Amino acid sequence: MSGALRISGAGRLSQAKTARFSFDGQSYTGIEGDTLASALLANGVHLVGRSFKYHRPRGILSAGAEEPNALVQIVRDDARKTPNVRATVQELYDGLAANSQNRWPSLSFDVGAVNDLASPLFSAGFYYKTFMWPKAAWKSLYEPKIREAAGLGVSPDKPDPDHYSSRYAHCDVLVLGGGAAGIAAALAAAETGVRVILADEQAAFGGSLRFESGAKIDGQDGFAWAQAAIARLSSMDNVRVLSRTTAFGYYAQNFIGLVERVSDHLKAPGHDLPRERLWQVRAKRVVLASGAIERHMVFANNDRPGVMLAGAARTFLNHYGVAVGRNVGVYTANDSAYAAAIDLKKAGVSVAAIVDLRDNPTGPVIDEARALGIEINFGRAVIRAGGKLRVSSMTVQPKNGGGERTIPVDAILMSAGWTPSVHLFSQSRGKVAFNDETKRFVPGTYAQDCVSVGACNGTDGLSASVDEASAAGAKAAKETGGKVSKGTKPKVDASESWSRGMLGAAPGAGPDTTVKAFVDFQNDVTAKDIRQAVHEGMRSIEHVKRFTTNGMATDQGKTSNMHGLAIAAETLGKPIPEVGLTTFRAPYTPVTFGAIVSHARGPLFDPTRKTAIHPWAEAQGAVFEDVGQWKRAWYFPKPGENMHAAVDRECVAVRNQAGLFDASTLGKIEVVGPDAAKFMELLYTNPWEKLEPGRCRYGIMLREDGFIYDDGVVGRLAPDRFHVTTTTGGAPRVMNHMEDYLQTEFPHLNVWLTSITEQWAVIAVQGPKSRDIIAPLVEGIDMSDEALPHMSVREGKICGVPTRLFRMSFTGERGFEVNVPADHGQAVWEALWAEGQKHGATAYGTEAMHVLRAEKGYIIVGQDTDGTVTPNDAGLDWAVGKKKTDFVGIRGLKRPDLVAKGRKQLVGLKTKDPKVVLEEGAQIVEDPKQAIPMKMIGHVTSSYWSQNCGRSIALALVAGGRDRMGDTLYVPMPDGVIEVEVTGMVFFDETGGRLNG
Repeated sequence: MSGALRISGAGRLSQAKTARFSFDGQSYTGIEGDTLASALLANGVHLVGRSFKYHRPRGILSAGAEEPNALVQIVRDDARKTPNVRATVQELYDGLAANSQNRWPSLSFDVGAVNDLASPLFSAGFYYKTFMWPKAAWKSLYEPKIREAAGLGVSPDKPDPDHYSSRYAHCDVLVLGGGAAGIAAALAAAETGVRVILADEQAAFGGSLRFESGAKIDGQDGFAWAQAAIARLSSMDNVRVLSRTTAFGYYAQNFIGLVERVSDHLKAPGHDLPRERLWQVRAKRVVLASGAIERHMVFANNDRPGVMLAGAARTFLNHYGVAVGRNVGVYTANDSAYAAAIDLKKAGVSVAAIVDLRDNPTGPVIDEARALGIEINFGRAVIRAGGKLRVSSMTVQPKNGGGERTIPVDAILMSAGWTPSVHLFSQSRGKVAFNDETKRFVPGTYAQDCVSVGACNGTDGLSASVDEASAAGAKAAKETGGKVSKGTKPKVDASESWSRGMLGAAPGAGPDTTVKAFVDFQNDVTAKDIRQAVHEGMRSIEHVKRFTTNGMATDQGKTSNMHGLAIAAETLGKPIPEVGLTTFRAPYTPVTFGAIVSHARGPLFDPTRKTAIHPWAEAQGAVFEDVGQWKRAWYFPKPGENMHAAVDRECVAVRNQAGLFDASTLGKIEVVGPDAAKFMELLYTNPWEKLEPGRCRYGIMLREDGFIYDDGVVGRLAPDRFHVTTTTGGAPRVMNHMEDYLQTEFPHLNVWLTSITEQWAVIAVQGPKSRDIIAPLVEGIDMSDEALPHMSVREGKICGVPTRLFRMSFTGERGFEVNVPADHGQAVWEALWAEGQKHGATAYGTEAMHVLRAEKGYIIVGQDTDGTVTPNDAGLDWAVGKKKTDFVGIRGLKRPDLVAKGRKQLVGLKTKDPKVVLEEGAQIVEDPKQAIPMKMIGHVTSSYWSQNCGRSIALALVAGGRDRMGDTLYVPMPDGVIEVEVTGMVFFDETGGRLNG
């Protein structure tokens, strides 16, 4: 048997396909196609969890993604333990093992339930008012205990063995929601030939047609029509149909994030299958058909297991063939709950009574319920539910007061109406509007190319929803180039009609201080909590939300937001729109880190980039360091050398003979177009219009606030073409910075930007012998000082391959940077290396490069700057065009704080003991004997031992540094104070004569 409450002949599942599963160690049998929730209910299990704060017993509330209570842990093995899985979404498979959460020692006997008795201590906002004293107890007692108690599930403690995938997709029309409206919109769009994607979070398409027994479309049962329509769409080449796929985020420019559950429903997923797939979709038009969410009734003890939404009970019956009880009661304020009572009654389930808060409603469903002999109580309210681990009764009273009557039941089905699901619309930055007649927030002002249809648009009735959706799908297709279609739209032959319902608390929900009438089930927020928030001064619904945590759980208040808003509005005495609506944010439902990260974990978490010359350096025994994503040769030790000896040798060789350095990682961007020089004038502080083709210039890029953002040498190859270099780590952000300004601030400029970092391998040849090494291999370039002076660039060939040859130096020596296509990088390096051996050249790494540049006082952005350094602070005023009237950051540079005296400025430091090397980051003070905390006036940015200088050298940012030349300052360290002298930034070849050999 698949459960005592499985009704023969009901539902759409085949009872021949059974599946064994366990819950809290107890074995049960379900049917393939069940969810964990439907299988548990079929076996008479309603108690599935405990609430977050009070640890109250909780059961299954809904049948979908809005479920706030039935959160369980799914266990496949020791490494695959997934917490907080909604039982209403988890599909059953043979061998599934699930455990309840947030209870100890067991679900039926939870010690944490003592919190329910102590609930006056945990009222709304208690965390803002408690744990204040004694102050010392916060870290040692309060915080550890709070963290221990926080959360619902337990995070896995082993690496995730599953793999995840991601895909990008483009389409003309994206339809989100696979109910009748979504399917109708997809059909209308697909028939025009445009590219269509239809996505729905359920395993089977159909939406509310899964439970609407009275719906007929095109002569078929509504759900059968949906399956036939999906089969037709799936057969069309221009359509992609995605089931088990949730649209969790709507971002700028119609960019939608979808997550597809690929294998969570399988007993033994193949190793080739990902667990989930992230779809990143860019659509020309989006049709939102996300439906509506049923609201619960707010009354005392409405959280007891067995109390659930009427639509959920109907889904469990009509789709899964499960009765949620044997003797059910119904509490409603709209017609849809009557349909649930009627269906259950026809299936042989006893319906004890329908309690309708309305006075004298009329309609076909009411007449049918009465004809079936169901007791109906108008103008009455359920003021409380009885029972503890399972509901046992409902107490009924006239809504205006009077005698009470207790009716025995084993389930209560409730419905306060339906709330349009405007979450994705809100995420798209659309503005909702309040419909005062229907008391609903519906899509108002659209911000992107999308349209809402059906229930999420506030459209009532199946026929109206299908007509609206068909028209919207056809219109979206036409706007994206679709051909006129002669297809016929679906015809609704029969449907159900529901009334509007109510918002807020029903009678029996207070306002006394003891009743627990729950608004937000997952966070244990009651009606009295909302009222308390208002009484304590909260006026905006956003403040009420944060004070009470209403709508802040994993379900994001899908069932609670409107009730909380209505209670707050009533307490304030204001209309609902004046109180406001909370902001819906992505994700719509929780998304796993695995889906977001996909393959980017382990070795692929931060992709390793290697230059074309990396294999040669590896073969030479180079030690590498990580610089951004790049592996860079740090130093090249010879046998018996440590790092310091190797670096000393490399530095001396560059100064005396020559050195070869792999500079391929430098960022490289081509700026091309008729307005290229104008663009450069705006992005850099330097003037560029008059720079002649074939010449280079050191450039500084600022942020708007006037602080240095990046720097690099720029070569002008032609009047309309610049070769821009950036720092290694700054390449992506500089490219983004340039593109951002080009698109948003300077769109009138005719310029193209291209990242060419990986297209060119760069070999720096530096030192007195550098020209002698390069010259024999170069073709078509005059290498003389007159023809190729310092800061020049020429195009020609080297070793028979194209080159951009820069005459530039980051060492202060005669230097060249040879740019060649990356495919030829290692071959050209080896040729230069062979030639260099004739002149005593050595390969040097990044550490020697740092020492050599520091000897000359050349800065490194990000090391000698910290985001608050201006060109003047760095001694680079000469690089700011004095006659320029505009560039990014020019206004920032004029701010009073940026020109004030006493700013930190870059200077050189020499230790009084030349053998002492300062620690980078060490703080600098004027008086080492002052009281602690000392006044810090600066810090060391770069510090090295210089073999060429025969002493330690350092650069530092010091307040008023240039006015302190020759002064003695102090660097306090754990093992003593170090005396330093403030000097200029150039420690070697102060006249710069070595640039020309």
